[in-house]
Amino acid sequence: MTQRGTLYTISAPSGAGKTSLVAALLEKKANLRVSISHTTRPMRPGEADGVNYHFVTKQRFHEMLGRQAFLEHAEVFDNHYGTSTQWVAETLASGSDVILEIDWQGAAQIHRQLPDTVSVFVLPPDRDTLQQRLTQRGQDEPEVIARRIAEAQAEMSHFASADYLIINDDFATALDELALIISSAKLLRKRQQSRHQALLKELLL
Repeated sequence: MTQRGTLYTISAPSGAGKTSLVAALLEKKANLRVSISHTTRPMRPGEADGVNYHFVTKQRFHEMLGRQAFLEHAEVFDNHYGTSTQWVAETLASGSDVILEIDWQGAAQIHRQLPDTVSVFVLPPDRDTLQQRLTQRGQDEPEVIARRIAEAQAEMSHFASADYLIINDDFATALDELALIISSAKLLRKRQQSRHQALLKELLL
């Protein structure tokens, strides 16, 4: 019987380095997949449909919402984002671990439905670094950057709802910490007990 995978949510304000950390983590962990969200926001330079996001129209998004196709969904900066219920369920059932890169609202929705989800929150080392990272992207208009900075503080206040907290000051250190979280979650007693039922039965005879 295939052992069910573990679901992880990783949340952070824009500019905290969440996406870069997850991309680097995928190179270290073989049995790990990232959910590709559906979104109504415009495609940015260098992005590809089905790779970074599933880019859909607002009409298509609302059609999917009406069919309850999303495990979680949220509106962020006037754009809609949603996670496919079917994809997550099938991937976890196949034995692969799944990471969802979502905001705190989405993470809360996921945890209410799937309490065994492991949640991680990533914070920048300080406000100056956060502003610098957002400005250096060169992908957003100044007014969008200003909105992101203004809303970051409110978003960061929700770190307390996560199981784990990472401060992304030194990237290599933050990546090591994230990899350790993935490894340690697999060693929780309840997961090990489920994974090694036959062994435990033999040992306790």
